[in-house]
Amino acid sequence: MTGTPARGRPRSEEARRAVLAAALELCRRDGFQPLTIKGIAEAAGVGRQTVYRWWPTKETILLEALRDLTEREAPALAPDTGDPLRDLETLLVTAYTMTARLTGQAVAGLMAEAQRDPELAERLQTGLLAERRRALREVLERAVRQGELSEDAVSLDLAVDLAFGVMWYRLLSRHAPVDAGLAREMSAALRRLLAPAGESEAR
Repeated sequence: MTGTPARGRPRSEEARRAVLAAALELCRRDGFQPLTIKGIAEAAGVGRQTVYRWWPTKETILLEALRDLTEREAPALAPDTGDPLRDLETLLVTAYTMTARLTGQAVAGLMAEAQRDPELAERLQTGLLAERRRALREVLERAVRQGELSEDAVSLDLAVDLAFGVMWYRLLSRHAPVDAGLAREMSAALRRLLAPAGESEAR
């Protein structure tokens, strides 16, 4: 890019998307701690001042990148085919594989930073994490309304915590993979855990 600030909307949008993509890819490849504004700017092919004009920190870049990715993947992260049990598996497969493939390092790094930054913690909880929880809970609620599942023994909030808790534990400990296979196992486990009375034994 030239030293003249990009004023045209298409050009600015192209640079914005390049920065967001570069931030996620560098974080995936190298981890959160080594990530720098300088490195993001170089990978995106823009000047550092262009980056700083829109984002003051790498954390704000990653938050926007994750939000944009979630919006693009919204149909798979919030499926509604009329079959809530199939939707449950689809959502978990998409969320687990996306996290393992691209977003895990970014979210883990942001979660660590959020321990000492209340404002970041609030933005993370009310944005990305809340959206994932809401989407999964809505699928489970549809299954309960259709009689496929029940929360008589276990609350849906606890079921959501279990689904994402297992994913994050594996990502952080790295003792076992986070993949589509794990997502299908978790989907089956939730179906057994939330099975209506009298059906859990049969399953």
